[in-house]
Amino acid sequence: MRLPRTAHTSRPWRIHEIAHDFRVEDVWALPTPGGPDDLARLVRQFARGTGHPVPSRVGRALFAIRWKLGALLGWDTPADGLRSRVPTLRDRLPADLREGDRGPDLPSLPFTSVYQTHDEWAAETANKTMHGVLHIGWVQDGNGVHHGRMAVLVKPNGLLGAAYMLAIKPFRHLGVYPALIRSIGTEWQKPTPPVPN
Repeated sequence: MRLPRTAHTSRPWRIHEIAHDFRVEDVWALPTPGGPDDLARLVRQFARGTGHPVPSRVGRALFAIRWKLGALLGWDTPADGLRSRVPTLRDRLPADLREGDRGPDLPSLPFTSVYQTHDEWAAETANKTMHGVLHIGWVQDGNGVHHGRMAVLVKPNGLLGAAYMLAIKPFRHLGVYPALIRSIGTEWQKPTPPVPN
């Protein structure tokens, strides 16, 4: 379910002090009911993803178009990524987060983990159009059940980035996020594999 931006901005997340110059683009409640310590399980689920990030025909088609456009227009070159066009957000971390658990990178998407705490995980990506953050928070609802909340924060790169974010907005909301959220919920319901030592 899509949530208002205040569902993210009103919470005392550590990401606010790190990505204060990014705007909150989208916020979604994740169908991942659990206990107070289950964020680590959800992060492992994201990191375990080896298939397509959005397992729907529409989602796969949209991603294929995006990657093809990126290749044709040179949006995704290493020179436009993290540590090239933009510094990594890890450079902004306070000492306690820098020395803490970094969390896993994502194998199926070009996201690099920034930090992980008991109730937050953030990963970042950058290309010629924008610098983006995927933030997963772990929140308690009114019934004592916890679940994930996903926020996407962006810093568009000039007019190109602003136009790009505007152009993809309807596709994100209609074709990408609903399928992604369903997939996350379906995967969450499967038996949990053992935690590696």
